[in-house]
Amino acid sequence: MSSYNIALNFEDGVTRFIECKAGEKVLDAAFRAKINLPMDCADGVCGTCKCRAESGRYDLGDDYIEDALSEDEKRNGLVLACQMVPESDCVIAVPASSSGCKTEQSRFTTTVAKVEPHNDAAVVLELDAGESAPVFLPGQYVNIDVPGSGQNRSYSFSSAPGQSTISFLIKKISGGVMSTWLESAQPGDKLDLIGPFGSFYLREPQRPLLFLAGGTGLAPFLSMLEVLARGDSQRKVHMVYGVTRDLDLVKVDAIEAYTARLPHFSYATVVADAVSSHPRKGWVTQHIPADALNGGDVDVYLCGPPPMVDAVRKHFDDNGVRPSSFHYEKFTPNASARAV
Repeated sequence: MSSYNIALNFEDGVTRFIECKAGEKVLDAAFRAKINLPMDCADGVCGTCKCRAESGRYDLGDDYIEDALSEDEKRNGLVLACQMVPESDCVIAVPASSSGCKTEQSRFTTTVAKVEPHNDAAVVLELDAGESAPVFLPGQYVNIDVPGSGQNRSYSFSSAPGQSTISFLIKKISGGVMSTWLESAQPGDKLDLIGPFGSFYLREPQRPLLFLAGGTGLAPFLSMLEVLARGDSQRKVHMVYGVTRDLDLVKVDAIEAYTARLPHFSYATVVADAVSSHPRKGWVTQHIPADALNGGDVDVYLCGPPPMVDAVRKHFDDNGVRPSSFHYEKFTPNASARAV
């Protein structure tokens, strides 16, 4: 391979992707892309360019001093951008804002390919991005400009990266700006996207995974599952998908399809409505199997409305559950997503 894709995740939530040539250092590749990563010496002496490598393979060489990067820091995934030579695609957390590094989020123009309603609960929006398809990490989101409104709305990708057609699972809101526009949207209509954003994305799996989805918070997990399936993942994955009403259960057929593609994937759906005939009623927290927590040796990903996210966090705290890693994203209608 002659080059690698490097995702630079800035502390303000902006992600920029750069191309790093074989044998090229990350700092040099960033400067070539007109991104000014923090730097003083560029010689492995000062430590100013220290970042965290969250995934990928790389070589740091030995041309730096321990005052700039200690062995303990190296074992914990810290790197010097001026010395890091990627040997695969990588994700790097940069401890600086995108504006401080003099870079901006990317803009993309797409066309509507399909608008598919799911009961009165949600709409699947498919967009044709062609050669300008955004590069993103599974779980991230973009801001979509709503034509004629002067407003934008934030939605997580439900499709996997690397496709010319991208998709979103959008909650239907009576009188909502995007919901109203989608009622008359036609194939070929133009939509502008800004992004990607967000620190809620699938890290390289190191242990069993527990996915907790609420409502249209299912979207990022569809992207994650597709990436895992394409990578022939052998990790154990369990998902609990909770909704308010029976009609809110959407894309269950798509979830079911992953049981054939991922050998260790299982899932359960839960409906909160007490009058539902669904076999599992109540809240997501009531239907998390003990073995899915693996004694705490588990990576938990949680996406849903704020009350659900807060309830899961309280449930973990009250029961002494301390996952090895815990990533969550809250979303509310008409507001941008935020992740931890």
